[in-house]
Amino acid sequence: MKLTRRAMMMAAALAAVALPAAAQDYPTQPVTLVIPFAAGGSTDVVGRIIAERMAQELGQQVVVENRAGAGGSLGAGTVARAAPDGYTILMGTVATHALNPLILAQSPYDPVKDFAPVSLLIIVPNVLAVNPELPVKTVQELIDLAKEKPGELAYASSGNGTPLHLSGELFKSMAGVDIEHVPYQGSGPALTDVIGNQVPIIFDNLPSASAHIKSGTLRALGVTTAERAPSFPDVPTIAETLPGYETYTWNALFAPAGTPPEIVAKLNAAALAAVADPKVAERMDEFSAQIVGSSPEELAAHVEAEMAKWKPVVEGANIKAD
Repeated sequence: MKLTRRAMMMAAALAAVALPAAAQDYPTQPVTLVIPFAAGGSTDVVGRIIAERMAQELGQQVVVENRAGAGGSLGAGTVARAAPDGYTILMGTVATHALNPLILAQSPYDPVKDFAPVSLLIIVPNVLAVNPELPVKTVQELIDLAKEKPGELAYASSGNGTPLHLSGELFKSMAGVDIEHVPYQGSGPALTDVIGNQVPIIFDNLPSASAHIKSGTLRALGVTTAERAPSFPDVPTIAETLPGYETYTWNALFAPAGTPPEIVAKLNAAALAAVADPKVAERMDEFSAQIVGSSPEELAAHVEAEMAKWKPVVEGANIKAD
């Protein structure tokens, strides 16, 4: 027993010595950035921009891997179970780290215990938009039409329990309208059906909808933030019609719990360099994403605050998922 215990103590000591050396060499191979939503959506757009710039800082390719499903929980769960070596990281959102744990009967991960926070990157406005064939040009006109046709209109979102779903449910509650919710597996397929007029209305992240708004294939009625988006100054806020209405989403990097602090620090430095790059900032400005760039500790506090904020909203809307 003494010999075994001594061997175990020596192994632990050697691991403690070797850890900084491994972290110092990190990364020695490509890093996988898991996007827990379909290609073409807001998180995918932001993730690819950040991944390209982080690769320059890390000296290794950052490979984007889309793992959509269960409102982001499938991809997030994959990262939660990955080896804590810095080679599999997550582009997390308010859905993966605040809403899903509140909504799912059995979440495949704990948003606090199963992840090592890296950095809060950006805060993103959402937008209420419609197919141009829908005969409305303002939020008030949409409300009026919905009241004329209760239960006949429908809105698309990126999935059950996502920030876009909750944006729609909050709108319905505050406007006093009955509009059916049609969930999709990501913003990409939702946008496709709204542009094709299979569904007339969508709540989407502004980044993924912006190009369609500019091209005229979507008509923006209002942004969900308290202030107008600088990239679309002519689009009013929903709050200008429904005072007090406000929702938004965010993107942040997470590693699996247990990732060495030295590796988390390297990832954080690469993320901060990415969002500080003027070219990245210019891309983010195109859809009015507010750049943050935080420490791991600040992101951890942000996650706790977001869970506290969304809990009464989820309970009020009675949103549950298996």
